Amino acid sequence: MNFISRDTDYAWRALMFMAKNAGEGVVTVDEIVQEEYLPERFLRRIVQKLAKKGILVSHKGKKGGFSFAKSPGKISLIDIIKVFQGNVDFTNCLLKGKVCPNVKKCALRRKLQSISKTVDKELRGITIMSLLKGS
Repeated sequence: MNFISRDTDYAWRALMFMAKNAGEGVVTVDEIVQEEYLPERFLRRIVQKLAKKGILVSHKGKKGGFSFAKSPGKISLIDIIKVFQGNVDFTNCLLKGKVCPNVKKCALRRKLQSISKTVDKELRGITIMSLLKGS
């Protein structure tokens, strides 16, 4: 089981690069590709999705590229996971493709819900700026 998908990983690496190298300025996809060794076709789709979700702003034209829509200190890892993977939930209890009939009284499910909440809280505390300051 991979906790972080490829798209989430590429997005996070691109955002970290942008925060380190441009701050509030505009960065092109080509700049990110050259420095982070990410596949251009995937990265273009990823940054466009981040712009659509309000994390980045797309700038068109000769000096076009992408910039942050909000401060990198306010963009958490959970925000990016939700864009590409949905909510963090360890309680997707299925039995042969159907919701388990024991879902309401399952002790394991209650424990897993607690773990999901803890993981969500921890991921919320990981921001682009917190990792930049820690590195």
